[in-house]
Amino acid sequence: MAPQPARSSGSTTRARSGQGRPRRPSGGRSRAHGSSRTAAPVRPSTTMPVEELWAAPASGLPTFAELGLPEAVLRTLDAEGFTAPFPIQAATLPVTLAGRDLLGRGQTGSGKTLAFGLALLSRLAGGRAVARRPRGLVLVPTRELAQQVVDALDPFARALGLRAAAVVGGLSFNRQADALARGVDLLVATPGRLTDHTNQRTADLSGIEVTAIDEADRMADMGFLPQVRAILDLTPADGQRLLFSATLDGDVAALVSRYLHDPVTRAVASATGAVDTMDHHLLLVDSVTKARVVAEIAARDGRTILFARTKHGVDRWVRNLRRDGVSAAGLHGGKSQNQRNRAIADFKEGRTPVLVATDVAARGIHVDDVSLVVHIDPPGDPKDYLHRAGRTARGGESGTVVTLVTPEERRDVDTLTRQAGVRPTVHDAAPGSATLQRVTGAREPSGIAVVEPRPAPQQPRGQGRRSRPRQGAGAPGGTQGGRSGARGRSGGARRSGGNRSSAA
Repeated sequence: MAPQPARSSGSTTRARSGQGRPRRPSGGRSRAHGSSRTAAPVRPSTTMPVEELWAAPASGLPTFAELGLPEAVLRTLDAEGFTAPFPIQAATLPVTLAGRDLLGRGQTGSGKTLAFGLALLSRLAGGRAVARRPRGLVLVPTRELAQQVVDALDPFARALGLRAAAVVGGLSFNRQADALARGVDLLVATPGRLTDHTNQRTADLSGIEVTAIDEADRMADMGFLPQVRAILDLTPADGQRLLFSATLDGDVAALVSRYLHDPVTRAVASATGAVDTMDHHLLLVDSVTKARVVAEIAARDGRTILFARTKHGVDRWVRNLRRDGVSAAGLHGGKSQNQRNRAIADFKEGRTPVLVATDVAARGIHVDDVSLVVHIDPPGDPKDYLHRAGRTARGGESGTVVTLVTPEERRDVDTLTRQAGVRPTVHDAAPGSATLQRVTGAREPSGIAVVEPRPAPQQPRGQGRRSRPRQGAGAPGGTQGGRSGARGRSGGARRSGGNRSSAA
């Protein structure tokens, strides 16, 4: 059954954007701008609040207008081709628009980005950005995801007269500082680079009214929680806080206990298991013939993502596939930002139909029409399985997930899929087999090696007259922001339901 409308905490009714919300109980921090702050008090309990599994009412999902979004946002939704909200949006927007703290969970591709993004922008509507003091904050774990969140929300921000910007590593620190100095309403950031800006005093978080933490479990896995806590300690204690993720577990319990006040929980599906439109298969392969099986799968028609365990493994598989005639690109944390941007752009636009990636990159890939995900190397835990699998069957589309399993891996993979709530169909597979062709669309690769084009040489840039460089002079550069950062648009033109794949 559908949840009851959110109740206000105590007798105070929370104001709409620009007016903040009721103060925390005594013991919180002052909201006075520019004053020194102490860390938010640690609440004694570190258990997660009871999760409420939300179900659509019998009358069906509400419309965007019925959710209470501003008229400018409704017009932009219509212009962008969004016809109806996804369940995670219908479940959470009434709560977040009312100013409540929220724990939201939906499977990857379920529309979480618009769920928290439209809430933040609507709450900020009517206010005005101040130099170096953003008013809304979204924290994300990866470079690609940061820019993709900005790409998804920018049309709505512009419709409301707001500015959105990304602060990430791998890009110019000084340009980001200039953007902050001009005033940013909604800042999307990775923890490392935002920490650089707060340390250099190019960003002041004392005016943050609403904070959203996306993929909190992934940030915990990547060791970012100390930075996240330090960042939250710089924001007002009485600000609204939203935490969204595909999984909510004990890794983020302490974060929830310390920083969220009386949060409402909303989940739109079980924390384990896959979406209804996703098929799962285990292909039992021989170690000797596995490389040939991978080559035949990669030669299929359609966008395909292959996951390998290590950066070196990704590079090795890309070399082998290109040698066999398959146009493939690699994506992992060891590549430069330009290389990562180019790999995602080529994959999204169809120039490279096969992308080989590591788990670190899994949550930064939001591209429409990925019809097959292949675990070349089985993932390390159930969460990684679900997040890898979530690159397909996005936004209600169908997709297939295949795990290649050698005899020595069979027992561990059976345990992993059971913990993930997945019941895959098991097949014996060999190169050229009918089963391999039926499950994956595999075919014989051309055998004509694909030559990677050489990047165009960069022309020297300068202002006015060019002067000879001084011997030993170093190249200027911006601060590198720890383990974070990124650009990279993704997602296709097709709209489906309440969200786009690129906004999930």
